[in-house]
Amino acid sequence: MAEDTGRAGDGIGWGILATGKIAHTFAADLALAPGARLAAVGSRRLESARAFAADYGGTAYGSYEELVADPAVDVVYIATPHALHLDNARLAVEAGKHVLCEKPLTLDTADAEELVRLAREHDRFLMEAMWTACHPVVRTLAERLRSGELGRPRHLHAELGFRVDAPPEDRMLNPALGASALLDMGIYPLTFAHLMLGPAEEVRATAALGAGGIDLDVSMTGRYADGALATMTASMTSWSSRRAAIATDLGRVELDDFHHPARATFTPYVQVEGAGHWVFEPGTPVEISGAEPVVGRGYAHEIVEVGRCLRAGLRESPLVPHEQTLTILRQMDDVRRQVGVAFDGGPPA
Repeated sequence: MAEDTGRAGDGIGWGILATGKIAHTFAADLALAPGARLAAVGSRRLESARAFAADYGGTAYGSYEELVADPAVDVVYIATPHALHLDNARLAVEAGKHVLCEKPLTLDTADAEELVRLAREHDRFLMEAMWTACHPVVRTLAERLRSGELGRPRHLHAELGFRVDAPPEDRMLNPALGASALLDMGIYPLTFAHLMLGPAEEVRATAALGAGGIDLDVSMTGRYADGALATMTASMTSWSSRRAAIATDLGRVELDDFHHPARATFTPYVQVEGAGHWVFEPGTPVEISGAEPVVGRGYAHEIVEVGRCLRAGLRESPLVPHEQTLTILRQMDDVRRQVGVAFDGGPPA
């Protein structure tokens, strides 16, 4: 069984399962994370694993089974398409490995609940790779919003989208692999709203569907505690601004790119005397930065959080707790039901 803290002085040993684009980004940030090292990489093709290891290090394996059997691996990062997460994570957990699994944790809530159950049964750490929740700027903004110093939030808007040009068999467009603008992009604005406003009381959605019945564009409206509202969009057909904004009764918070924020800006609205009456005008903007610098593309922070949890003997992260992951998945199940999207030919969630 893998040790929680890795070999003494050697850092926690990571295994990367699959070698696609996201795995490369993750490996680059892993090299920047203190207390972490790439121990091994596994692919269904040995030549792919060898090429990956040549770039980033670690032992190359031509199967996932060999990867999870490596005693140098303490925790496995799952980087496969959505539809494969449950089986791949189960393989790692049952081999005694801790797991960080790309978002969404699974295709639907039922599968995620099964994975959480398996992790608890085997006493293994499990976390969805929702790095946004570990991002220094996002964490600081959420703390300051909750403190009340930025005012009472009334409306949030967040959008994420980009044009996907790929063949039908690509994982971004293949229904069998869980292709979905909601699962790929929409999960981010949903999570951002959750982090800023708390759990949604209701989410309403509409979508434009493409070949194979997948959602290409999704628009969602959420109602949150105290009457706060959120509008959120995701797209695989067009280029969004990637911006987010939160309107409060004291001013406005803006992020130029909430998906990879360098900072947030709060502009207070101040009362000034006009021509015989009082008016509100934008005041001096205040920059909101993270408690620590952003490392790499931002994925290093979730890697550090996993290491912190393992060293503390935790089996879930307080930044990305299981219930938060399940809450967002329940929302996405409901959105898919509303817009008529199903996986594997079954009925919508």
